[in-house]
Amino acid sequence: MNVQVSRRAFLAGSAAATGGFTFGFHIPFAEAASGPAEVNAWVVVKPDETVVIRIARSEMGQGTLTGLAQLVAEELECDWVRVTTEYPTPGQNLARKRVWGNFSTGGSRGIRESHDYVRKGGATARVMLVQAAADGWAVPATECTVSKGVVTHTPTGRTTTYGAVADAAARLTPPAEVPLKDPKDWTVAGKPLKRLDTAEKLNGKQVYGIDLTMPGMLNAAIRDCPVFGGKVKSFNAAAVQAMPGVKKVVPVGETAVAVVADTWWRAKTALDALPIEWDEGPNAKLSSADVAETLRAGLDAKEAFVGNQAGDAAAAIKGAARVVEATYAYPHQNHATMEPMNAVALFTGDRCEVWTPTQNGEAALAAASEAAGLPATQCEVHKVHLGGGFGRRGAVHDWVRQAVAIAKAMPGTPVKLIWSREEDMLHGRFHPVTQAKMTGALDAQGNLVGLHMRISGQSIVAGIFPQNLQNGKDMATFQGLLPSGDGTFGYGVPNLLIDHAMRNPPVPPGFWRGVNHNQNAIYVECFMDELAHAAGQDPLEFRRKLMANHPKHLAVLNAVAEKAGWSTPAPAGVFRGIAQHMGFGSYVAAVAEVSVSKDGQLKIHRIVAATDPGHAVNPQQIAAQVEGSFAYGLSACLHGECTLKNGRMEQENFDSYPPLRMNEMPAVETIVMPSGGFWGGVGEPTIAVAAPAVLNAIFAATGKRIRSVPLKNADLRHA
Repeated sequence: MNVQVSRRAFLAGSAAATGGFTFGFHIPFAEAASGPAEVNAWVVVKPDETVVIRIARSEMGQGTLTGLAQLVAEELECDWVRVTTEYPTPGQNLARKRVWGNFSTGGSRGIRESHDYVRKGGATARVMLVQAAADGWAVPATECTVSKGVVTHTPTGRTTTYGAVADAAARLTPPAEVPLKDPKDWTVAGKPLKRLDTAEKLNGKQVYGIDLTMPGMLNAAIRDCPVFGGKVKSFNAAAVQAMPGVKKVVPVGETAVAVVADTWWRAKTALDALPIEWDEGPNAKLSSADVAETLRAGLDAKEAFVGNQAGDAAAAIKGAARVVEATYAYPHQNHATMEPMNAVALFTGDRCEVWTPTQNGEAALAAASEAAGLPATQCEVHKVHLGGGFGRRGAVHDWVRQAVAIAKAMPGTPVKLIWSREEDMLHGRFHPVTQAKMTGALDAQGNLVGLHMRISGQSIVAGIFPQNLQNGKDMATFQGLLPSGDGTFGYGVPNLLIDHAMRNPPVPPGFWRGVNHNQNAIYVECFMDELAHAAGQDPLEFRRKLMANHPKHLAVLNAVAEKAGWSTPAPAGVFRGIAQHMGFGSYVAAVAEVSVSKDGQLKIHRIVAATDPGHAVNPQQIAAQVEGSFAYGLSACLHGECTLKNGRMEQENFDSYPPLRMNEMPAVETIVMPSGGFWGGVGEPTIAVAAPAVLNAIFAATGKRIRSVPLKNADLRHA
């Protein structure tokens, strides 16, 4: 099992000292000493027939844990009602030569990039379990069948169970190759099974990182310089050292100060009272208006990175019968996870352990190792369920580094760091700010013969992974706009130019759910509506003419149009908007139905959404993800905006950065239409079509074209 002895000793010692360990969540491999058989890295079978399926990806409400378990169980042929799950640790993954593969959970990759090897894990375990049963009977394995964890020797009718043969199976050499089922034969995967993590969330048993407790644990609150690029000038620890419960005041790097106390509230209370003088640095006067001006200059800059090009767009525009031009903008936005950043860290000099909600356990391990100044082999990260991720807990683990830095000042003592809501809002990794200048060329018959899309704005890759830029170009900026791949542009325009003038303000960017698909879909789909109206054509028919070579894009578009009744009149006072997009390997489309009162009050009544992810592992969960993506996407569309003033974000809590209210959420009708042959994601793609469908419907209702979000800033009174 390769369990770390020092960790086991720590657990045992803690339990002995306190009469029990108070984590309140399942510790991977903790049962190893009692002997359940690890058939392979993915499958453990206990004597009571419980099947433990190990899940390397993170669960943050999106259902990946259940979907991956379904794929393994499908090939394993176990009894689904006996399935449970656990997270392997990144330290174990490192020690076992990355047997579980990639731990990263983002970009809607949890299933689409691991389905093959997790299915093989289940199939391999099945073959080994059946072989063990056959060996016990001294019969050929080909004479045996299995169903729901019961192995039957067909000629004699003898039976045994996985639990009875698991020990023997674990000693066998795994087969080199195993066949996988055709999805048409699935009986567990592909079915709308209930999620494995729902019950514990409903009964309160589920423990998130923010809930963790340990014997002797202290708590830390932290404050980082609120101005981007600033640092700590001085602080007076003596002013709070005698406050109730305070143990230590700890400088964290050059930019932050933490207070450690017996409870988090006492730590925060002391931190609020701590005199801190900031050096606000070079960005102390920066505002959103300054950033917007910089981006506007990029719209007409001569130099730009080309993402997609065909024909001669400039010539087509110059010779067009009619030219349509519009400029759009998209703001900074915060992930605003319900659970703020947090981690428990224990540093003992020669070892560092961290317990944290993370979208990438391996990246968290790397951050802990670097902050601790120890090799990764002397560190470990224990992953717990996330109270929201949306990309914030993936690429950047700043809170882990902070927690380890604080724990190093308190060696031998577990310390739990929790960011306040204000800290979380001020120090997020923000959705990139961009603008886009759209120029379309129509011929005399109203056909789109040329399109130039100039994006000006921030690069996420330049801000997080600059080493991944391609000769300075950030290809992620062109999500949904590329000529091929998992975000293909869905229109055949004979003369096309899509380029990017990179302009990076000193606001740290991040991968925010849907990433660059969000603004790119707004820019393209709303401008397609503008072009259709300029050409005097129905928005659906205008799109259809451009999609002859994009049948899967067209299929989802047609599906939502038909279900929404696009060709029939909407109810009195209700107006429709349509949008389509491809993102994260899936094809999506939406029709929104809205009404807008004379005084500008918006009501989104219904959204019909279609998704073609290739294969549907759990259709019910796909529908839930579509609904959730609309809740998140419409929150951004209606309310989400982070604005800079004096170098810092003005929004510090939900009073100034509100999510969608329940009475604002429309009815959602989901069409799941897997066409097979590929694996797409479902957590993020549909978020991209929520806003443009609504914005296009608002134009139909009011005659006003809204070219920037959030809608809270717009006057929706009828034109």
